[in-house]
Amino acid sequence: MSLPSDYLERVYAGVLGKIIGVYLGRPFEMWDYDIIMEHLGEINYYVHEKLDVPLIVTDDDISGTFTFVRALADYGFRRDVSARQIGHTWLNYIIEEQTILWWGGMGNSTEHTAYLRLKSGIEAPRSGSIATNGKVVAEQIGAQIFIDGWGMVAPGDPELAADFARRAGSVSHDGEALYGAQVIAAMEAQAFVESDLNKLIDTAVSLIPKDSVIYRMISDIREWHAELPDWHKGREMIAAHYGNDKYGGNCHMVPNHGLIVFSLLYGEDDFQKSLKIVNTSGWDTDCNSGNVGCLLGIKNGLAAINQGPDWRGPVGDRLYLPTADGGRAISDAVSETVTLVNAGRALQGLEPIKPKQGARFHFELPGAVQGFGSEDTPSARGVVTLENVEGFSAAGARALALHYRGLAVGRVGRVETPTFIPSREVARYFERRGYRLLASPTLYSGQTLRARVAAAPTNAQPVRLSLYIKHYDIQEELVVLNSPWFDLAAGAAQEIAWEVPNTQGYPIAFAGVELQGALGQSGTVYLDWLTWDGTPRITLDRPYQRDFNRITRGTVPTMWKQAWIDGFDNHDRLAPMDFWPEPYRLIQNRGRGLLIQGTREWTDYQVKVSMTPHLCQAGGVAVRVQGMMRYYAMLIDRDKARLVRAFEGKDTVLAEVDGGWHFGSTYELILKVQGSRLIGIVDGREILSAEDPDNLFTGGGIALLAEVGRIGVHHVEVGP
Repeated sequence: MSLPSDYLERVYAGVLGKIIGVYLGRPFEMWDYDIIMEHLGEINYYVHEKLDVPLIVTDDDISGTFTFVRALADYGFRRDVSARQIGHTWLNYIIEEQTILWWGGMGNSTEHTAYLRLKSGIEAPRSGSIATNGKVVAEQIGAQIFIDGWGMVAPGDPELAADFARRAGSVSHDGEALYGAQVIAAMEAQAFVESDLNKLIDTAVSLIPKDSVIYRMISDIREWHAELPDWHKGREMIAAHYGNDKYGGNCHMVPNHGLIVFSLLYGEDDFQKSLKIVNTSGWDTDCNSGNVGCLLGIKNGLAAINQGPDWRGPVGDRLYLPTADGGRAISDAVSETVTLVNAGRALQGLEPIKPKQGARFHFELPGAVQGFGSEDTPSARGVVTLENVEGFSAAGARALALHYRGLAVGRVGRVETPTFIPSREVARYFERRGYRLLASPTLYSGQTLRARVAAAPTNAQPVRLSLYIKHYDIQEELVVLNSPWFDLAAGAAQEIAWEVPNTQGYPIAFAGVELQGALGQSGTVYLDWLTWDGTPRITLDRPYQRDFNRITRGTVPTMWKQAWIDGFDNHDRLAPMDFWPEPYRLIQNRGRGLLIQGTREWTDYQVKVSMTPHLCQAGGVAVRVQGMMRYYAMLIDRDKARLVRAFEGKDTVLAEVDGGWHFGSTYELILKVQGSRLIGIVDGREILSAEDPDNLFTGGGIALLAEVGRIGVHHVEVGP
């Protein structure tokens, strides 16, 4: 089928609907209807402030949805991507007991159970089957909450979407859980070309067994909807016939799927009303609300979300995806939309879209701000308001308007978007909450920050402008560094390029635009796009002098270590005491551990490390790392040194030489990657070189590796 002409915008509405729904329902997840009504009343809008929790959170519903569908890209956008391959996508992006899943234990958390099956060598779909895990475990809700992406990459093709849902869901689920996931994915795919809700339901149920509980329940709900106009009464029927008490486990598919269909019918195509019903009804509120929001976003577009209260403003497109690919953790709805759309295009044999030549922030979708907001400090508060507008772009259709007023000496305007964990308090909150925000920065010293800006022709005066970054310092405070300043006259436009200065190893948390002007100055500047590129020039050692007095007082900064994705089973867990004399002590009890940093945009570069093996099977350094099981590495043991390509848990040896390392000795390792060529250097001598004829990994970050034992790392440096 040809793609809908408004495919991009409809996917964006679906992504927004998903994250809005999750953020709306997350603060009272698993509350029952009666408790919600008693303490919160009907849920008409966000309640996070009432419950004193953040709005933008790490959550399995969002992380799994936008991560597992990456199996398509990782396996060449094949329409026949298999359950086994999707299972390996789990193993690549999940870090055990740290990312994406609820880690509730074998036989208690369905996803944790499936992960342990996968890790033990049981391939999907056996990993999630009833035969392997039993009916109760296999029929919980997870197959449904992760499924929206598979519907959005198959617009107008409900059969393909349902088939994708079956394969993806079977990694961890079986039985009724798969049927529920297939219904949601099929409805979402068909919603691109069909606006009648009942026809969507008809299409979806035609793809699941007629003797299934899901099929029978949907039929019952449609009858109750026709007979009972009061949704509260309709909810009572679901609770009485298909309620949580009728099914085993912690969060069964059947009751929650019933609430989704019920809320769509009673919501009468109204975004706010549908979300109100599904959230007030209780049970797994964030999961159900996310599926409802996504479907209605796809079906009715941005206009439906924009009606009623301001759902989008507080969210600002922001979302977190903590996985083993840490450079993608700080993301936004537009970026995820483009990724899904390009997957859908690839499945149709079409070239990818690259708005404004691939700029990271392009604002090409109506209302999009891509995480940008005004700085909330005394000197900048209230100076700039943001608005996505048509025009004022050299290569696109839209721009981000920065409306400023009251510029004066000491009163600046700053607009910024996060490039890393926005504060130490945020990092600590998510650690306490259970879904950690594992993230690497997206921007590094040595890269070139670029933007195009234009001044409104109606501006009365030139405005002074610069790009800036904020990076952490030894006190965990944010330090502002500005590019050279220039004056932008009314009606003028300018492209800016600025090489990001050396931050001494402290991670960069924000990038943005700063405005300065005369007393009371007002006007508008249009940010057409903002992006960055190039190889970083960074040293990732401990960025301060280790001091025993500071250590004993527990005031050691940790954000520089938070920039690493910890894939070790016994790493120095960023302990506040900073006890070890070396910056990094790698400790792995079983198998291979990785400490990862960087982004997929890193392509050709070299990494230099200083390592001391103390007792280990092997260790070394990796480049173009794309998760726990996709990378190139130089590995050294006591007998040999090897260049390997790691894929699906197996190493392909590209080159090897005799001669290993001695415990207690310190070695300088350099691994270079350019195109398909790898070069390994030890203590200044090239010992290995190889080509990967498949050039399987074209970009990715770095990793420090250790197998079964301990290695000290004293120095890490990345550059051209």
